[in-house]
Parts: sequence; structure tokens; C-alpha cells
Amino acid sequence: MTAGGYKADIGPDEVWKRLLDGADGVLIDVRSRAEWTFVGAPDLSSIGKQVVFVAWQDFPAMQVDADFARSLDAVIADQGVNRDADLFFLCRSGGRSAAAAAVMTAAGYANCFNVAGGFEGVHDEMGQRGKINGWKAAGLPWRQP
Repeated sequence: MTAGGYKADIGPDEVWKRLLDGADGVLIDVRSRAEWTFVGAPDLSSIGKQVVFVAWQDFPAMQVDADFARSLDAVIADQGVNRDADLFFLCRSGGRSAAAAAVMTAAGYANCFNVAGGFEGVHDEMGQRGKINGWKAAGLPWRQP
């Protein structure tokens, strides 16, 4: 377990590999609805899976959703996901997802992972994201509505 209170930080390529290999792995995008809509989101349709979307914070106030754990628990229970499944948490760059992974570990989920670099990763020298690390930079499937 990391000092942050969850199983580990792992890169997007490793997450993709585990989602391909593991029938019970779940990718959980904790960014805001605005980010999903305007920045894009991972697309798992090519491997017959769906991303779970539950926001860690409400936009525009960006306050942590006090019901996050309960909301996510209900969503994944509806999907028949057990508490030992690999849960991969993703945000923009890895901060919110680490906090969400810790909360769900404390809620009794044994295998919570933070996706290092998140969806967009860190800023490059031009101040732009999506080019150095993260899901997009790794060239993994994503879509924009």
C-alpha cells in the first residue's frame, strides 16, 4: 500500500494491459462532467468495457463530493463488481484520482490504483497537457463527444 492509502500508482499502459487481461478490472474517471465533455474521455469500447464516470468534485465550485464513496459503490455494485476487483482511478493528472483511490480503499475495496499521469498529464514547455504523460500521451483510445 502506498503512503497515500491505496494499492499503487501505475501508468496508463499498464492499466490498459490489465484491463485487456482482467475480466473484472474497472476504469473509473473521477474528473468533472465539463472535463469529460470538453477535454474527452478514455474509450474502452474496443475491448468490450465501459468507463465508469463518477465525479470526485462538483464543477464549478470544485468541492469534494461528500457522497462520492456511496455514489461509486452503488454504480459498481449495479455492475456486479466485487470488492476485490482492480479499480483504476483516473483524473486530469493524478491528484484527484489518488484521493479517490484512498477513499475507496478505506471503504473496503482491496485493489484501488491511481493512474499515474492521469488523462492529460503534466504541462509541456508550452503550458499544454496531453503530450508528456498520461492516457492521451500514451496513445490509448479516447473520444470527445
